[in-house]
Amino acid sequence: MSKKHSYDFLVIGSGIAGLTFALKAAEHGTVAIVTKKEMMEANTAYAQGGIAGVLTKHDSFQKHINDTLEAGAGLCNRKSVELVVKEGPRMIRELIDYGVQFTQKNGQLDLGREGGHSENRIVHAADATGYEIISVMVEKVKNHPNIEIFEHHFAMEFLTEHHLGMDVKSVDDIHCFGVYVLNEPENEVIRMLAKVTVLAAGGAGMVYQHTTNPSVATGDGIAMAYRAKAEIENMEFVQFHPTSLAIPEAGSFLISEAVRGAGGILRNASGEAFMKNYDERKELAPRDIVARAIDDQLKKRGEDHVFLDVTHLDAGKVKEEFPTIYETCLKYGIDITKDQIPVVPATHYTCGGVKTDLQGRTSIKNLYACGEVASTGLHGANRLASNSLLESLVFADQAYHHSFKELDELSYRDDIPEWDESGTVNTEEWVLVSHNLQELRQVMWNYVGIVRSNLRLERAMRRVELLNEEVEDFYHRTKVNVPLCELRNLVSVGYLIVRSALQRKESRGLHYTTDYPETSDELVSTIIN
Repeated sequence: MSKKHSYDFLVIGSGIAGLTFALKAAEHGTVAIVTKKEMMEANTAYAQGGIAGVLTKHDSFQKHINDTLEAGAGLCNRKSVELVVKEGPRMIRELIDYGVQFTQKNGQLDLGREGGHSENRIVHAADATGYEIISVMVEKVKNHPNIEIFEHHFAMEFLTEHHLGMDVKSVDDIHCFGVYVLNEPENEVIRMLAKVTVLAAGGAGMVYQHTTNPSVATGDGIAMAYRAKAEIENMEFVQFHPTSLAIPEAGSFLISEAVRGAGGILRNASGEAFMKNYDERKELAPRDIVARAIDDQLKKRGEDHVFLDVTHLDAGKVKEEFPTIYETCLKYGIDITKDQIPVVPATHYTCGGVKTDLQGRTSIKNLYACGEVASTGLHGANRLASNSLLESLVFADQAYHHSFKELDELSYRDDIPEWDESGTVNTEEWVLVSHNLQELRQVMWNYVGIVRSNLRLERAMRRVELLNEEVEDFYHRTKVNVPLCELRNLVSVGYLIVRSALQRKESRGLHYTTDYPETSDELVSTIIN
């Protein structure tokens, strides 16, 4: 008989969004954190840049709001932008109170500047901001008596009326009662019931061949929510970071936006500083413009990378500001104070996701979403640099404030059936999983990348639909395991990205198509459920 656990709050994911919610909710009830690897293995830990926030008298909320709206290319929800920007300084101060050590100069926070920002407003901890934040928060979570942590537990499916065999007349009447979770060490599926479930499962970078994301970023939360009939929004807006280290062994290691902010220059193999030909802001243009410029250079010149040059900057300052980048590049024989850094764009951030309101509520009752898995309206068609950690903090806080007030009116469902694996078998054919995954990632990279077309997208859709058939068939006759579940989720996310991209008959923000190069006057979000 499979185990059943009950909690007031269930958090899926151990990044900054999930941990922020957990620490606050634990003051009002019991909390379970489900994470598929170790607590530290989340996208947050890999965030180099920092957190944007209005923290000086030279800056203003209006400037930060305007910068975010401009980057979002008309599709930001203005109320969401205003909320995040105005709550931001308070949330940053909370992190400092937790004990997060941000870089200081002369006794003040050292505020950096990144592409698309009109002022220096990026709070950072050298070039390893995310790691510093997550280290402090994980320690606090582990020491909280009301929080139980489930590492190596994989969230598989939301528990809804569907699992009770109930006929729901409208998608608006769906409730979340918890999650089926694969306990990997015990190899069994357990039921985790909760009054409130918070989805903070991160992004989906692994759907592409080149990504700056860790291997855990397999779109699990978005795919689960889609299967449960939640509204999914704007999945076509995939942000490609312009500069990942172009050395295969480095695994698309990220060269932070802050390197360009500090004066780094992009050059082609001939040594030409080419950004002036694409945008007057040059290296400080928003990421979509920089990524398309690099893509254009590579296609025109038939090369597989460009170079980021910081050799003209003060060597001591470069080592001090970017120690992780300096050491990593040195490991691959590149001294960035003397050598140019080979870089190539890589998938970096999922701007769309599970649609929420300003309280972090999804279209499924008692299910909240925050962090990269969510589409809160902040990013619109393109995320402004260093707004993502800020969004995670603010919407986790919003979800906490709303959900704990509802807690007394909610109850558990005790009639959720056990996981049914009758008719399934263990299989030796795991080569099918690795081949399907490889095929999916190549299809997405080749046909649904930085520059798109109807022909490429239609070809991608045919491939993805075929993969979906194969994977679903394999899934339903095989005992569940993490690689198979991740593949299934990635195929779902690939489908959502392609379908959303086909629906958008214009170029806007991160979605650029040669068939519709102009931007439409109509402002419409892409909704799928």
